Amino acid sequence: MFDFRLKVFDTVAKRLNFTKAANELNITQPAVSKHIKEIEQQLSTKLFDRNGTKIKLTKSGMVLLKYTEELFATYRALEFDINQLNQKHQGTLRIGASTTIAQYVLPAVLAKFRQQFKDIKVVLTIHNTEVIEELLTHKKIDLGLIEGASKSKSFQYTSFITDEIVLAARADHPLAHQNGLSIEAIKQIPLLMREPGSGTLETIAVALKKLALKLSDFPLEMQLGNTESIKSYLLHSDSMAFVSIFAIVQELKHKTLTIIDVQGLSIPRDFYFIQSHGEQSGVVSLWLQYVKRNNSW
Repeated sequence: MFDFRLKVFDTVAKRLNFTKAANELNITQPAVSKHIKEIEQQLSTKLFDRNGTKIKLTKSGMVLLKYTEELFATYRALEFDINQLNQKHQGTLRIGASTTIAQYVLPAVLAKFRQQFKDIKVVLTIHNTEVIEELLTHKKIDLGLIEGASKSKSFQYTSFITDEIVLAARADHPLAHQNGLSIEAIKQIPLLMREPGSGTLETIAVALKKLALKLSDFPLEMQLGNTESIKSYLLHSDSMAFVSIFAIVQELKHKTLTIIDVQGLSIPRDFYFIQSHGEQSGVVSLWLQYVKRNNSW
């Protein structure tokens, strides 16, 4: 449907390698070079800087990449909507989601999905990452959404959305207005933690390990089984807790909780769809297409 030359450019821009792009597109490397040259001639600009075998995008290339991504998103949405007009979707979609995703990310997505596909029954099971993986292994759910840092070869992983784990405290905490606390200062503050098996806890442990630290280096105030309990506890305590930024949006808005900056510590993470290897059902495929199309939340 779209200009194949733009697809060639997009692939080269993402891989920054003509050979890899050619293999992925199943065309020859000279053909890739020809398509790129034709676009450069048409736009009267250079798209890549070449240094031996290495290439990088020019400023013009970066601008074109931005627009090709927007164009391809529009094409996907168009194809998706046209396909839905010609099909009737029915069935049950069994999703297993780890706690943070189920509480703070999924509800809005599921509500919109149900508005469009009223004949599909959605069953949502909420557990920590460890349990979700077990449910998928035993085929008790069709796919999972997890927040864990490690990956198993038993599953296929697809990135869903990017999150950040931040250190939170009540807004009037004595340390709330300091510009940035050191790790040593944090090691003196009791922390609330999620339960073993939590993807959030695992992600924090991985981030601390990079700084030669362990969770046991920090005084433990208490372990609680969900983020809502942690947030409520923080409001009545001088303790702090590492939580998903998605979990405290409303509290930040209403200024009941605040983020404590920690020097040298950043904990970004991806949420993932996980599936068993092999062919996926039509309902699962539909859900994944829908989420890919509506990925602006």
